[in-house]
Parts: sequence; C-alpha cells; structure tokens
Amino acid sequence: MLSFALAFDVQGDPSFPERAGFEAARELDVPVTTHSGVWGATSDAGIDLIAENGFLTDRVTHVHAGTLSPESYRKIAAAGGSVSLSAESEASAGQGYLPGFRARNYGINVSLSVDTSSWWSADMFSAMRATANADRGTEHAEAHAAGETVTSLSTRVTDLVEFATIGGAAAIGRTDLVGSITVGKKADLVLVKNDASPTLFPILNPEGHLVFQAGRGDVHTVLVNGRVVKHEGKLLLDAQLAEARSAVAETVDYLQSVIGDEAWNVSERPAR
Repeated sequence: MLSFALAFDVQGDPSFPERAGFEAARELDVPVTTHSGVWGATSDAGIDLIAENGFLTDRVTHVHAGTLSPESYRKIAAAGGSVSLSAESEASAGQGYLPGFRARNYGINVSLSVDTSSWWSADMFSAMRATANADRGTEHAEAHAAGETVTSLSTRVTDLVEFATIGGAAAIGRTDLVGSITVGKKADLVLVKNDASPTLFPILNPEGHLVFQAGRGDVHTVLVNGRVVKHEGKLLLDAQLAEARSAVAETVDYLQSVIGDEAWNVSERPAR
C-alpha cells in the first residue's frame, strides 16, 4: 500500500550483472533488498561490488548479513543502509548466526522479516521472539568462545519492538508515514488485548509482554491507514478471506494431484 521494492541477490561476480537491477531501482526511486552475508552464497565481495559501483546507499536493505566482516558492516553503516533479520530462516537454513547486536554496534538500522511464509511463521510476534533468542544465543556463544560470560545482554525487548516497528519503516525509507504513533502519520495500529489469556496479566513490562508472551490470537484490533480490518479478535474481511482460502485450497489440491500422494508425503516428511 506504500510502494514496492526490487529484490535480487548480489553473488559477487566481478562483472556485476546486478547493475541493471540497481539502475532500474534508482530510476524508479524504489528501495532494494538483497541477501548479504549468507553462508556459502553471498560474501563481502557482494558488498564491495555494490559500493564500488556506487549503489551502496540508504535505499538498500541487507537481509541476513550474518557472515560479513567488520569492514562490510562499517560500509553499510556509512551508507545508512539497513540489515533485516529473518531469525527463523537463519536458524533453519543456516544462512549465518544472527548479527543484530553486532549491526547495532556499528550504528546500522535493524528491521525484521520472515523470509518466506511458506516455510516459517509470518508474524512479527514470532519474529521478535525468535530474534531475541537467536541474537542473545549468538552473543553468549561468542563470549563463551573467548572464555567470557555475558551478564547483561545487548539485545533488549525494547530493541525488538523497535526492530518490528520503526526499524521496518526506516528500512523502506518511510518513517514519515509509518513506524510510530505520531501526529501526521498513517493510522496503522495493532492493539493487543486479551483478558481471557492468563499470560497477559499482570503486565508489568509492556515491551517484554509483547515479545515473550503475546501472539496473533491476542490482537484485539487492527487499523490500516485508519480502516478497521480486525476488531474484538475477528477479521472483518470475510469476503476476501473466503476467496483467498478457496484459492489456496484449490492450489494445494491441484499440486497434490499432480505430485501424487506418495511423493507428497515424502516431500512433507523428508528423511533426516
């Protein structure tokens, strides 16, 4: 509803075939997302190529970014770029250990993403929780490798809430419209309230509750640009939802009929 972005990976080929994509993004004045610092796939060479060709700007979001060198983090920070963490994806697909606390140490804006909703969850509650655990685990592991103990973790619940809100707005360059409750911005609001939940009482630390206790089922009301699309825990888009569910069901039935039950079951439960 705000705009769109171009997404492609920079593999590190010295001929820089991604130039056309960056040029198109610049011409259209839209942001770019690219996988950076992915174990075995993209490396510091990709960051170097983007920088050397003049495209390392605040319009580029680097997804994952778990295997970059300090110099690459410094380059991203100097350009005003963002890092987007997909904790569930990074943990399952091995793209690298979460660099959230490291990125912040360089002054890099951090946002959250889910990579693909067909494999992992697709909500910010899960993303915040997974990011908190993975980022803290990485910090502990690095300290243990150095024979040290962490008693005050770098990643706090307030950081996670910021990653999921204003961090995302900054990543797409639209802090003027979304990301915080501010006069003049779009009324994009998520109201969390569930009196029937034993985990939402007492609320002593609101941010901590959002990150470690709340979930999608606790969302009471949602406004998108002032339009109420969910209220009292129920979505108000029945017609669109029914159409979407029908289309998804038809797609699944078709795929299963083409693949066959045996192959389908094998693909759903592959060998360990």
